[in-house]
Amino acid sequence: MKIRLGMIGGGPGSFIGAVHRKAAALDSKFDLVCGSFSSDPEKSKQTGRELQLDPGRVYGSYDEMIVSEAALDDENRMQAVAIVTPNHLHGGPAIMALENGFHVIIDKPMAFSLDEAGNMKVAVERSGLVFALTHTYAGYPMVKEARHLVSTGKIGTLRKIFVEYPQGWLTDFLEKDGQKQASWRTDPARSGAGGSVGDIGTHAAHLAEYVSGLKITHVCAQLNTMVKGRLLDDDAAALLRFENGVSGVLVATQIAAGEENNLKLRIYGDKGGLEWSHADPNTLLLKPADGPVQVYRTGSGYLSDAAANVTRLPAGHPEGYIEAFANIYSAFAVAVNDHSSGRYRSAADYDFPTADEGVRGMAFIETMIASSASDKKWTNFSV
Repeated sequence: MKIRLGMIGGGPGSFIGAVHRKAAALDSKFDLVCGSFSSDPEKSKQTGRELQLDPGRVYGSYDEMIVSEAALDDENRMQAVAIVTPNHLHGGPAIMALENGFHVIIDKPMAFSLDEAGNMKVAVERSGLVFALTHTYAGYPMVKEARHLVSTGKIGTLRKIFVEYPQGWLTDFLEKDGQKQASWRTDPARSGAGGSVGDIGTHAAHLAEYVSGLKITHVCAQLNTMVKGRLLDDDAAALLRFENGVSGVLVATQIAAGEENNLKLRIYGDKGGLEWSHADPNTLLLKPADGPVQVYRTGSGYLSDAAANVTRLPAGHPEGYIEAFANIYSAFAVAVNDHSSGRYRSAADYDFPTADEGVRGMAFIETMIASSASDKKWTNFSV
């Protein structure tokens, strides 16, 4: 049975809303049945028409949607809701949905602030429902292969982690002219306290922790605002300390002119290293200390089950961003169905980012900001 999905946000001009809808549809595990796509009721209705939804289930506000859907019978109401709004509209809808019995899948970062994220986590725990966070890059097959190789000791004891996320799209003062994506991401009232560190820095930090299996414990950060007139950071860098004394470096910048979305991770142990790049996501490089570089490719028979289970096509057929996003939706669907049938145990049994990781992401933003403002060399990072 398909899961009946509602959506909050994702109206006209939304980038991420369309991505969520495509990801949810890819494996035919969801059926979008309702939505509150904009705070403007007319824009919400417009999106509903474009998606060919029942006009009676296209709502003018998220609270109207949640109350109305909760009043429907069990066979018709939505079962889960995707929240794809700007950050300041994450907490209210998520908590209300959970309190009314709906599972939640939400875009990152989890919340507007660390305090709000903590309240959301409490709501998840009280409800016992499924909550997933779309840290997209954890869905790539070769990222999962890298995680598998690290966990099985292929590169030995970890020593060094580099993660970089350069973009160039905010090189100019786009928000001055009202460009929608730039306007809310650079507005402290809608984005929260972090600019680049929240938008893409959280992705970089999550990727490093996900693949290495280690938590960041300290940061020594510098945040910059390079474009005159911008209200939030557009450039961030930090030295990192991980558990077990592992050293790291993180860069997240949106003013690297000429760059597209060039996320890259390199991890080194005492037996070799691994390298993965979003520019070529179907390739993973293994660099043994005592041998030639080995090229791992998505879809190949020698990969682990962790990678094979989220691969849809034979080797040589590229899979990308939508597929990675869909892998998170697919795992979320398994958890929701298990919950409905009484088989659900805990979020840890499913390979998707959870509320715990969402809270860590918000703590990462606040720790980076605090470190950058501090005269001390290192700032503790703990949740």
